[in-house]
Amino acid sequence: MAKSKNAGHQRQRAQRIAAALRRLYPDARISLDFNDAWQCLVATILSAQCTDERVNRVTPVLFREIPDVFAMAAAPVEKIEKLIASTGFFRQKTKALKGCAHEIVSRFGGQVPQRMEDLLTLPGVGRKTANVLLGHVFGQPGLVVDTHVRRVAYRLGLTREKDPDRIETDLQQVLPAEEWTSFSMRLILHGRQVCYARAPRCSQCALRPDCPRVGVKEPMAERAKSRRKT
Repeated sequence: MAKSKNAGHQRQRAQRIAAALRRLYPDARISLDFNDAWQCLVATILSAQCTDERVNRVTPVLFREIPDVFAMAAAPVEKIEKLIASTGFFRQKTKALKGCAHEIVSRFGGQVPQRMEDLLTLPGVGRKTANVLLGHVFGQPGLVVDTHVRRVAYRLGLTREKDPDRIETDLQQVLPAEEWTSFSMRLILHGRQVCYARAPRCSQCALRPDCPRVGVKEPMAERAKSRRKT
Protein backbone atom coordinates (compact mmCIF):
# COMPACT_ATOMS: atom_id res chain seq x y z
CA MET A 1 0.00 0.00 0.00
CA ALA A 2 2.81 2.40 0.93
CA LYS A 3 4.60 1.63 -2.33
CA SER A 4 1.43 2.35 -4.33
CA LYS A 5 0.89 5.61 -2.45
CA ASN A 6 4.48 6.68 -3.12
CA ALA A 7 4.09 5.84 -6.83
CA GLY A 8 0.95 7.95 -6.98
CA HIS A 9 2.75 10.83 -5.28
CA GLN A 10 5.62 10.55 -7.75
CA ARG A 11 3.22 10.67 -10.70
CA GLN A 12 1.56 13.77 -9.26
CA ARG A 13 4.95 15.46 -8.85
CA ALA A 14 5.90 14.53 -12.39
CA GLN A 15 2.67 16.03 -13.71
CA ARG A 16 3.26 19.28 -11.81
CA ILE A 17 6.81 19.45 -13.16
CA ALA A 18 5.56 18.69 -16.68
CA ALA A 19 2.96 21.48 -16.40
CA ALA A 20 5.57 23.98 -15.18
CA LEU A 21 7.92 23.02 -18.02
CA ARG A 22 5.04 23.37 -20.50
CA ARG A 23 4.50 26.95 -19.37
CA LEU A 24 8.23 27.70 -19.55
CA TYR A 25 8.91 26.10 -22.93
CA PRO A 26 5.61 25.84 -24.83
CA ASP A 27 7.24 25.39 -28.24
CA ALA A 28 10.09 23.10 -27.24
CA ARG A 29 11.47 21.11 -30.16
CA ILE A 30 14.67 19.39 -31.14
CA SER A 31 17.31 21.93 -32.17
CA LEU A 32 18.78 19.79 -34.97
CA ASP A 33 17.76 20.72 -38.52
CA PHE A 34 16.50 18.00 -40.88
CA ASN A 35 13.92 17.37 -43.59
CA ASP A 36 13.30 13.64 -43.36
CA ALA A 37 13.99 10.53 -41.31
CA TRP A 38 17.40 9.85 -42.88
CA GLN A 39 18.60 13.41 -42.28
CA CYS A 40 17.36 13.22 -38.68
CA LEU A 41 19.25 9.97 -38.14
CA VAL A 42 22.45 11.43 -39.61
CA ALA A 43 22.19 14.66 -37.60
CA THR A 44 21.54 12.77 -34.36
CA ILE A 45 24.56 10.50 -34.90
CA LEU A 46 26.74 13.56 -35.62
CA SER A 47 25.47 15.33 -32.47
CA ALA A 48 27.24 12.88 -30.14
CA GLN A 49 29.89 14.84 -28.23
CA CYS A 50 29.16 17.84 -30.45
CA THR A 51 26.90 20.88 -30.20
CA ASP A 52 23.70 21.00 -32.23
CA GLU A 53 24.80 24.38 -33.60
CA ARG A 54 27.91 22.88 -35.17
CA VAL A 55 25.97 19.92 -36.54
CA ASN A 56 23.53 22.35 -38.16
CA ARG A 57 26.47 24.04 -39.89
CA VAL A 58 27.88 20.74 -41.14
CA THR A 59 24.74 18.96 -42.39
CA PRO A 60 23.73 21.37 -45.20
CA VAL A 61 27.06 20.79 -46.92
CA LEU A 62 26.99 17.07 -46.14
CA PHE A 63 23.49 16.63 -47.60
CA ARG A 64 24.38 18.67 -50.65
CA GLU A 65 27.37 16.40 -51.34
CA ILE A 66 25.76 13.15 -50.16
CA PRO A 67 22.01 13.74 -50.53
CA ASP A 68 20.41 10.48 -49.41
CA VAL A 69 20.88 7.05 -47.85
CA PHE A 70 21.83 5.45 -51.18
CA ALA A 71 24.51 8.07 -51.78
CA MET A 72 25.84 7.55 -48.26
CA ALA A 73 26.07 3.79 -48.77
CA ALA A 74 28.14 4.38 -51.92
CA ALA A 75 30.24 7.34 -50.72
CA PRO A 76 33.99 6.91 -50.12
CA VAL A 77 34.92 6.84 -46.44
CA GLU A 78 37.50 9.58 -46.97
CA LYS A 79 34.88 11.94 -48.39
CA ILE A 80 32.51 11.43 -45.46
CA GLU A 81 35.28 11.90 -42.92
CA LYS A 82 36.33 15.17 -44.53
CA LEU A 83 32.78 16.52 -44.58
CA ILE A 84 32.03 15.70 -40.92
CA ALA A 85 35.51 16.16 -39.41
CA SER A 86 34.58 19.25 -37.39
CA THR A 87 31.92 17.33 -35.41
CA GLY A 88 34.61 15.27 -33.66
CA PHE A 89 35.07 11.48 -33.47
CA PHE A 90 34.64 11.57 -37.23
CA ARG A 91 36.05 8.11 -37.88
CA GLN A 92 33.59 6.42 -35.54
CA LYS A 93 30.75 8.55 -36.87
CA THR A 94 31.67 7.77 -40.48
CA LYS A 95 31.65 4.06 -39.65
CA ALA A 96 28.20 4.43 -38.07
CA LEU A 97 26.81 6.43 -41.01
CA LYS A 98 28.14 3.98 -43.59
CA GLY A 99 26.91 1.01 -41.55
CA CYS A 100 23.44 2.53 -41.10
CA ALA A 101 23.17 3.39 -44.78
CA HIS A 102 24.18 -0.11 -45.84
CA GLU A 103 21.71 -1.77 -43.48
CA ILE A 104 18.84 0.55 -44.40
CA VAL A 105 19.42 0.00 -48.11
CA SER A 106 19.93 -3.76 -47.91
CA ARG A 107 17.36 -4.65 -45.24
CA PHE A 108 14.74 -1.88 -45.33
CA GLY A 109 14.61 -0.85 -48.98
CA GLY A 110 16.20 2.53 -48.32
CA GLN A 111 13.58 3.57 -45.76
CA VAL A 112 14.56 4.28 -42.15
CA PRO A 113 12.63 1.74 -40.04
CA GLN A 114 9.90 3.03 -37.76
CA ARG A 115 10.10 0.46 -34.95
CA MET A 116 12.36 0.72 -31.93
CA GLU A 117 13.47 -2.90 -32.25
CA ASP A 118 14.52 -2.37 -35.87
CA LEU A 119 16.26 0.95 -35.22
CA LEU A 120 18.35 -0.64 -32.48
CA THR A 121 19.79 -3.12 -34.99
CA LEU A 122 21.42 -0.28 -36.97
CA PRO A 123 25.13 0.40 -36.33
CA GLY A 124 25.72 3.22 -33.86
CA VAL A 125 22.02 3.58 -32.97
CA GLY A 126 21.06 3.36 -29.30
CA ARG A 127 17.83 4.14 -27.52
CA LYS A 128 18.53 7.89 -27.41
CA THR A 129 18.86 8.14 -31.21
CA ALA A 130 15.93 5.78 -31.76
CA ASN A 131 13.72 7.84 -29.45
CA VAL A 132 14.63 11.03 -31.31
CA LEU A 133 13.39 9.42 -34.53
CA LEU A 134 10.27 7.97 -32.95
CA GLY A 135 9.26 11.23 -31.29
CA HIS A 136 10.29 13.80 -33.89
CA VAL A 137 9.81 11.99 -37.19
CA PHE A 138 7.42 9.08 -36.79
CA GLY A 139 4.94 10.59 -34.33
CA GLN A 140 5.41 7.84 -31.76
CA PRO A 141 6.18 8.27 -28.03
CA GLY A 142 9.93 8.64 -27.62
CA LEU A 143 11.61 9.71 -24.38
CA VAL A 144 15.11 10.99 -25.12
CA VAL A 145 17.63 10.67 -22.29
CA ASP A 146 20.75 12.79 -22.81
CA THR A 147 23.16 14.28 -20.25
CA HIS A 148 20.75 17.12 -19.43
CA VAL A 149 17.79 14.79 -18.86
CA ARG A 150 19.97 12.53 -16.70
CA ARG A 151 21.12 15.42 -14.55
CA VAL A 152 17.83 17.30 -14.17
CA ALA A 153 15.66 14.20 -13.65
CA TYR A 154 18.05 13.03 -10.92
CA ARG A 155 18.06 16.41 -9.18
CA LEU A 156 14.28 16.56 -9.31
CA GLY A 157 14.05 13.15 -7.68
CA LEU A 158 12.23 11.61 -10.65
CA THR A 159 14.86 8.86 -10.75
CA ARG A 160 17.65 7.48 -8.62
CA GLU A 161 19.27 5.73 -11.54
CA LYS A 162 22.37 6.74 -13.49
CA ASP A 163 21.95 4.33 -16.41
CA PRO A 164 20.08 6.07 -19.29
CA ASP A 165 17.88 3.04 -20.05
CA ARG A 166 16.74 2.81 -16.43
CA ILE A 167 16.15 6.56 -16.28
CA GLU A 168 13.98 6.24 -19.38
CA THR A 169 11.96 3.50 -17.70
CA ASP A 170 11.53 5.54 -14.50
CA LEU A 171 10.26 8.58 -16.41
CA GLN A 172 7.95 6.46 -18.55
CA GLN A 173 6.33 5.11 -15.39
CA VAL A 174 5.38 8.55 -14.05
CA LEU A 175 4.33 10.23 -17.32
CA PRO A 176 1.68 9.36 -19.91
CA ALA A 177 3.15 8.22 -23.22
CA GLU A 178 1.83 11.24 -25.11
CA GLU A 179 4.05 13.49 -22.98
CA TRP A 180 7.32 11.56 -23.31
CA THR A 181 8.71 13.44 -26.30
CA SER A 182 7.74 16.97 -25.23
CA PHE A 183 8.76 16.38 -21.61
CA SER A 184 12.25 15.20 -22.52
CA MET A 185 12.77 18.14 -24.91
CA ARG A 186 11.67 20.61 -22.22
CA LEU A 187 13.90 18.96 -19.65
CA ILE A 188 16.83 19.34 -22.07
CA LEU A 189 16.08 23.05 -22.51
CA HIS A 190 15.81 23.51 -18.75
CA GLY A 191 19.17 21.82 -18.30
CA ARG A 192 20.72 24.10 -20.90
CA GLN A 193 19.19 27.34 -19.64
CA VAL A 194 18.67 26.99 -15.88
CA CYS A 195 19.73 23.71 -14.26
CA TYR A 196 23.39 23.82 -15.26
CA ALA A 197 25.78 21.04 -14.31
CA ARG A 198 27.77 23.64 -12.40
CA ALA A 199 26.16 26.49 -10.47
CA PRO A 200 22.50 25.80 -11.36
CA ARG A 201 20.28 28.88 -11.16
CA CYS A 202 18.11 27.51 -8.36
CA SER A 203 16.90 30.93 -7.21
CA GLN A 204 15.42 31.55 -10.67
CA CYS A 205 14.01 28.07 -11.21
CA ALA A 206 10.26 27.64 -11.66
CA LEU A 207 10.57 24.01 -10.54
CA ARG A 208 11.72 24.94 -7.01
CA PRO A 209 8.44 23.85 -5.34
CA ASP A 210 8.99 20.29 -6.54
CA CYS A 211 12.77 20.09 -6.37
CA PRO A 212 14.10 18.19 -3.33
CA ARG A 213 17.63 19.45 -4.02
CA VAL A 214 16.95 23.15 -3.53
CA GLY A 215 19.58 24.49 -1.17
CA VAL A 216 21.57 21.23 -1.25
CA LYS A 217 25.17 21.59 -2.39
CA GLU A 218 26.49 18.77 -4.51
CA PRO A 219 29.59 16.97 -3.25
CA MET A 220 32.78 17.94 -5.06
CA ALA A 221 33.03 14.46 -6.61
CA GLU A 222 29.49 14.69 -8.00
CA ARG A 223 30.11 18.16 -9.45
CA ALA A 224 33.28 16.91 -11.11
CA LYS A 225 31.41 13.93 -12.56
CA SER A 226 28.67 16.16 -13.96
CA ARG A 227 31.31 18.44 -15.46
CA ARG A 228 32.91 15.52 -17.30
CA LYS A 229 29.61 14.25 -18.68
CA THR A 230 28.20 17.53 -19.98
